[in-house]
Amino acid sequence: MDIILLQDVKGLGEAGDIVTVKPGYARNKLMPEGLALRASKRNLAVAEERKQFAVTRKAREAAADEAMVATLSKIEITIEAQVGEEDKMFGSITTLDIHKALEEKGINVDRHSIMLDEPIKALGIFHVPVRVSTELNGDVKIYVIKS
Repeated sequence: MDIILLQDVKGLGEAGDIVTVKPGYARNKLMPEGLALRASKRNLAVAEERKQFAVTRKAREAAADEAMVATLSKIEITIEAQVGEEDKMFGSITTLDIHKALEEKGINVDRHSIMLDEPIKALGIFHVPVRVSTELNGDVKIYVIKS
């Protein structure tokens, strides 16, 4: 049975592909879950339109991600930390602190996309990567100074 995939299916193909599967798999799994349609002239036209829409959407998202990476590379954040004797910090700078500072600058990113291996526990200049998409990472410059 020939079907048109509406979404990416692991082991079968990507959205918009026309694949041949056994009738039971199509009737009992793919069609009820909305993953596929029967390959007819009308459905072929619908699938082609969806594929074109997906291509334009991916291009738009890629352009937005590139713009976000460019914006993040220009951002410099200054975080003040309390220090004791010999410039030893009380506490540390975490992803939550970096997230709040980014929001104050008007940059909205997910807190979990800030890839800080371990909290910052020293004064200085740090470069922290921020995951924008699965392939793209931005880099934010952070200055940790005495308060």
